[in-house]
Amino acid sequence: MKMAKRLFDCVCALIGLTLLSPILVLLYFILFLSSGHPVIFSQLRVGRNKKLFKCHKFRTMKIGAPNVATHEISENVITPIGHTLRRYKIDEIPQLWNVLVGDMSLVGPRPCLPNQDELICERDKRQVFSISPGITGLAQVRGVDMIDPSKLADIDQFYISRQSLVFDFKIIFNTLIRR
Repeated sequence: MKMAKRLFDCVCALIGLTLLSPILVLLYFILFLSSGHPVIFSQLRVGRNKKLFKCHKFRTMKIGAPNVATHEISENVITPIGHTLRRYKIDEIPQLWNVLVGDMSLVGPRPCLPNQDELICERDKRQVFSISPGITGLAQVRGVDMIDPSKLADIDQFYISRQSLVFDFKIIFNTLIRR
């Protein structure tokens, strides 16, 4: 399963980056003109085996915004174009690079910040860090975010117990149709 999932992740990430490259270049210039540098925002996240890695996203917040979880962000620090990027999950596309280099998977628990101690503790209890975090996950399609660490870790654990390529396809499909 692990080898098939990794192959699936790499093939999809490579195809996605290739097909989306013209749009990504255009978006890069639009973001640069509308809100300046840096266009790509890199943030330390907790990955497989609690190893820290840099997670990449298109920057959707003003420079100097606090480095906190998404649910703790004030709406007034999000750039005008940032709202649209977040709504349609376009800001997540640079994470395809994280998938290619092996820091992330397409589907898995969303990576948390190193300062989210309660969530890290709950995930540790349930061995959630035994797999790579994902660009999307079961909790996201179920509408559960990092506000409730115990519930989130339970859903992450459920995903791990049921993970398969078919289940991943369902989660990806539900992510794409959910707004």
